[in-house]
Amino acid sequence: MNLNHIEIHRDEMKTIGIDVIPIGAFSEKAQSPHRDDHYMFIVLTQGVFELELDFKHITMSNQYAYYVAPGQVHSYISQNNCKGWYIFMDPLLISEKYTQILNTNLNSRQGIQLNANNLIFSIIPILESLLKQKKQFFQDQTEYSLADAFLGFFVGALIQEDSKELIGGQKYQTVNTFKQLLQSRYKEYKQVKDYASLLNITPLYLNEIVKQVTGFTVSYWIQQTIALEAKRFLYYTELDIKQIAFELGYEDHAYFSRFVKKNIGMTASEFRLKNHDLSNNSPAIDNV
Repeated sequence: MNLNHIEIHRDEMKTIGIDVIPIGAFSEKAQSPHRDDHYMFIVLTQGVFELELDFKHITMSNQYAYYVAPGQVHSYISQNNCKGWYIFMDPLLISEKYTQILNTNLNSRQGIQLNANNLIFSIIPILESLLKQKKQFFQDQTEYSLADAFLGFFVGALIQEDSKELIGGQKYQTVNTFKQLLQSRYKEYKQVKDYASLLNITPLYLNEIVKQVTGFTVSYWIQQTIALEAKRFLYYTELDIKQIAFELGYEDHAYFSRFVKKNIGMTASEFRLKNHDLSNNSPAIDNV
């Protein structure tokens, strides 16, 4: 089988776009690396939960909450004495304000250790119980309200103190728009000036506010976004280096190869040889 795309899990939720599943209810170890078309929140009450997320090893323990955004490649590694829940949510059900915060924290701060008395641990069992019941009057609206309350507690815990005064402000909104543009346009736009032009601001100002809100420069986010997608293609597909370069918007595959060496720390071929995971389907190694 020729693997040219990363598997995407779709339509896994109930019809209303929300689902709550206890950790351990399905075989996490059997899940191969994949993307989702929805948000997944992992809320842990006890134990140690290990997750592979876009080449990062994530370890959660005791009272912990973490989110995986649509499109992020993840797989389950191990669960030791774990209790808690997976909460799956359709992106369309998440308010714009919460979406902005999740987008801004993407790939930088996606998890948080919780206090044992956080109200998240009270909200989820009610939502879980309600989802199991037969439909009652206004049940959908109640479920949406409980899901929104859960998100409020989660996002409230996620936000760092020094960022709270920026939430909802023009700078924060501009940075969120930049990160949304980056996720959708990185194949065609790869320079700071490109995104500044799209946002009708100067490159200097864009860089200033992105660093203020996220702690990193615009160039850092551009390079990290492209490098991450390059690693995904190299690791999970059988596309050759030239094809991957084309998929990522590079007409000159030699330039793409130099980008990979600089930002990943090894050549594309070396990364594929070291990390490729295609079970019995091992591709030929490109000499690039």
